[in-house]
Amino acid sequence: MFEIIDVLGTLVFAISGALTAIYKKLDLFGVYCIAFVTALGGGTLRDVLIGNTPVGWMLDLKYVAIIFIGFILSLLFNKYLEKLRISLFLFDTIGFGVFTLIGIEKGIEHNLHPVICIVLGALTATFGGVIRDILCNEIPVLFRKEIYATLSILGGLLFFILLKWGLDLDLIYLLSSVFIISARIIAFKLNWSLPTGNVFLKK
Repeated sequence: MFEIIDVLGTLVFAISGALTAIYKKLDLFGVYCIAFVTALGGGTLRDVLIGNTPVGWMLDLKYVAIIFIGFILSLLFNKYLEKLRISLFLFDTIGFGVFTLIGIEKGIEHNLHPVICIVLGALTATFGGVIRDILCNEIPVLFRKEIYATLSILGGLLFFILLKWGLDLDLIYLLSSVFIISARIIAFKLNWSLPTGNVFLKK
C-alpha cells in the first residue's frame, strides 16, 4: 500500500503542478519544471530534514518517469477537462492526502516521535504546493485562510489513533487518506476557513 500511495501521490501532484503551469501559459519546459517541483518539493525537504540523503528521487529514476507521465497526461487531456480550476483542486487534494501519509511513514521508518511524524506528513503534503504557487506568482494556499495544513495534521492524528487501535495498516492508510481528501472537499464546499490575521488589528 505504501508503494501504491507513493506512486499515486507523485503522479497526481505532478499533474496538479503541470495543470497550474498550463493555466499560467508557461512554455513546455516551464510546465515540466513546475510539475517536478510540485511532486518532489515536499519530499525533498522531508528527506533533507531527516538526513535521508541523497534524497529519494536522486536514487530512483522511477520518480522522474512518473512525473514525465503526469506531464504528458496533462498536455494531452487538459483541453477535455470542463473546468480547469476544479481539476486543479481535485488533483491537488488527492496528492495532499496521500503525501501526508508518505511523510508520516518516513518518520515512522526513522523511529521518530508521532508528533514529528505528523509534522513531516504536513511538510511533505504542502511544501511542493508552496513552491508551485510561488513560482506561478500566486499566494501559496498554505498561507491563505482556507483550511489546508490543519487537515493534514488532523489526518495524521487519525492515523496514529487507528494505529493505536491495532487496525490493519493498509486499512489505516485508506481510512486516513479518505478522511483528509473528503475533509478538504467538504471544507471547500462549505467555505470553512481559519480567521485571517487582520482580526487582531486594532480598529
